[in-house]
Amino acid sequence: MKYYSYLCTLFMFMDELIRHTGVVLSVSGEMAHVEIIQTSACSACKAKSMCMSAESQQKEMDVVMLEKLQPGDQVEVEVRERLAWKAVLLAYILPFVVMMGIIAVLDFTTEWSEAVVGTLSLCGIALYYIGLSVFKHRLQTQFTFTARKV
Repeated sequence: MKYYSYLCTLFMFMDELIRHTGVVLSVSGEMAHVEIIQTSACSACKAKSMCMSAESQQKEMDVVMLEKLQPGDQVEVEVRERLAWKAVLLAYILPFVVMMGIIAVLDFTTEWSEAVVGTLSLCGIALYYIGLSVFKHRLQTQFTFTARKV
């Protein structure tokens, strides 16, 4: 029962929002093209290790508008923290697991050289990323950023 409460606390923590301020560049239908403005608050952000905007001054992205926006409006762009963790899982952790799994299986079941096993593991990672690109549109529907006026 103790572990259940820890997991509930963890998932409640992961439901927080990551927010950045930005400026609307253009509007098309329900989507807005926004430029995120780097602020000094990024250095204190919990998600800075997962967020590419912590490494650059400005970043442009398409976001879903929660209200009517016009070009030039100051907005706050939001994304759920659990989506950031999911992105890290898909982009870094799972490919590593795939590579190590291929190496372990081939190393213990075949007499192939390390070069062949290493090459096949890299091919497995390439296939993994190709698979991600095939499901790109499906993933984009899950990873949505929203914007509202400041």
